[in-house]
Amino acid sequence: MTTPMKESATAWPIYNPAPRPVDTITSGDRVRLVFVDDDDDYREVVGAELVDHGFDVVSLADGSAMLDYLAGGGGGDVIVLDWNLPITPGIDLLPKLQRRGIHLPIVFLTGQSSRAHENLALERGALDFVDKSRGVGILAKRIRLIVEAGKQPQEMQAEEILQCGRLVLRPRVSRAYWNDVDVNLTLTEFNIVRLLASSVGEYVTYRAVYDCMHHVGFIAGSGEDGYRTNVRSSIKRIRNKFRAIDSDFGEIENFPSFGYRWGRASTPSA
Repeated sequence: MTTPMKESATAWPIYNPAPRPVDTITSGDRVRLVFVDDDDDYREVVGAELVDHGFDVVSLADGSAMLDYLAGGGGGDVIVLDWNLPITPGIDLLPKLQRRGIHLPIVFLTGQSSRAHENLALERGALDFVDKSRGVGILAKRIRLIVEAGKQPQEMQAEEILQCGRLVLRPRVSRAYWNDVDVNLTLTEFNIVRLLASSVGEYVTYRAVYDCMHHVGFIAGSGEDGYRTNVRSSIKRIRNKFRAIDSDFGEIENFPSFGYRWGRASTPSA
């Protein structure tokens, strides 16, 4: 059997395999958040956690307070918005912001985690959509990705969407979708999927996958090839997340003692 060998992917640019930790920031990096949620206790707790993650936070109870704050010259880098707000739901605040010339990035943090809610939020211009159950740590990472992307030159800011059959990747926010459903991958898992899917049908070595998880030359595990166990565990978690959406998922294939590949570019069902 002829085994296609691939040490690294080149068809798509690889996301930085060793991103700067979100919490390792200096005062000059502090991002200003406008956080809007009508639950007083939740707003207080999450606001405090976001401060612990290195953000400056202005917490507001409803859309009217947010609009008044911004109209009065209040500043912010990102708006974190709940869906179920009193009087005016969060989703209906987006066109109001646009009409007032306010074009800050918007992230929905909500318990309304259905696919329909997420699609509507993204269609109306939100940059991300985070289920409250995922926790503040995930939210902080998503916000940091958006802010870092916004610092790129203007010609690089248009969102890049990569598609491989039923797999859709949004590198700007490190999200992967299968059959239009968010797979909820971690950042490391997203990087692995992107690496494999960048060259359909070509095997990627265990070492290359591991370097994608950490950095080139990183050593961990027991023995010279101990890193293979870590790779297998990560691939197992990724497969399980895809199979939770599609029980027939089988795109990630293994060549024993060598590595993995994205086996085929499946087309969406009619």
